[in-house]
Amino acid sequence: MPTRTAPRIVSLIASSTEIVHALGMSEYMVGRSHECDYPQSIKNLPICTGPKFQTDGSSYEIDQRVKAIVQESLSVYKVYAEVLEELKPSHIITQAQCEVCAVSLKDVEDAACHLISSQPQIVSLQPDCLEDIWTDIGKVAQALTISEQGETLIATLRQRIAKIEKQASEIVSKSNHKPTVAVVEWIEPLMAAGNWMPELVELAGGENLFGIAGKHSPWMEWKELVEKDPDVIIVTPCGFDNERTMKEMHLIAQQPGYDQLKAVKNNRVYVADGNQYFNRPGPRVVESLEMMAEMIHPESFNFGHEGAGWILYKH
Repeated sequence: MPTRTAPRIVSLIASSTEIVHALGMSEYMVGRSHECDYPQSIKNLPICTGPKFQTDGSSYEIDQRVKAIVQESLSVYKVYAEVLEELKPSHIITQAQCEVCAVSLKDVEDAACHLISSQPQIVSLQPDCLEDIWTDIGKVAQALTISEQGETLIATLRQRIAKIEKQASEIVSKSNHKPTVAVVEWIEPLMAAGNWMPELVELAGGENLFGIAGKHSPWMEWKELVEKDPDVIIVTPCGFDNERTMKEMHLIAQQPGYDQLKAVKNNRVYVADGNQYFNRPGPRVVESLEMMAEMIHPESFNFGHEGAGWILYKH
C-alpha cells in the first residue's frame, strides 16, 4: 500500500491557522499570513502575504487608507507568489468572507493558477455566522483527509457552547432580566458588530441591540447608541488588542451624553481583544463566548479571562 504524502499547508488567515492547529496538523504548516500569530510555534514560518497600507495609526486613519484602496477596486493585501512557489504547498487556506480582513480568494486563485507550480488545492472559508465556523472547520478537515478529527473538534466546541448557553438561560430566567448589549467593532467611524457576534451576545444571555447575525457589520451613529441606552457596552475593534483600543477609548468617552448612559453609570463599559478573539472565526470563538458571558453576567461567570481577554473601562 503506497505511503500517503504529507500535506504542505499554507494558511493565509489567522483563524484557519488556529483551525489547523486545533486539528493537530500544525506540524504540516509551511507558510502563513502576516497576521497569523497563534499558536506561538507558527511565528517562525515564512510569511506569504502583506498589507498594501500602513497598519499603524488610529482607527480613523486606517479606515481612510483602506477605503482609498477599495475605491480603486484594488485588493487591500498582496500575495507573495514567489514565496509560495518556493514553499510548494499542497493546500492553501484562504477566505471569501471579507476582503478588508484578509487576502481575497481571487488573489490567491490568480497566484495559484499562474505562478505556483505545485498546483495546490485551495480551501476557501466563508464564516458569516457561528454555524459557518463549524462548516469551515469541517471543510479544512475534509481537505486534509481527517474528517473524523474535524467532527470530534466541532462536537467538543458545540458542547462547551451549549453548557454556557444553558447556564446563561437559567440566569436570565431566574432574574427575569436580559441585559441589553451594544458591541462596537470600530471606533472612528463607529461600527457595530455583525456576523457571529450577535449570536455570541444572545448565547451569553444578553439582548443584542445592533448588528444582525450572519450579516456584515453595519455602520452606526452615536445618537443611535444613546437612544438605545444599553446596559452593557463592549468595544472590540477588528484587529485591535486591548492596549491599542484603550488608546482610542477617549473618542467614545468624549461623545455627547456618554456620562449619562446606563452602562457608564453602572461601570459596564468593557474593552475586549478583537484581534485574538472576537473578530477571529476559529476554535477560540468559544473563549470569546466565555468572555462575553463574563462581561454580561459577571456575578455568575468567571473563566479567568478578565485582565487579558477583556478589561473594564473607566475614564
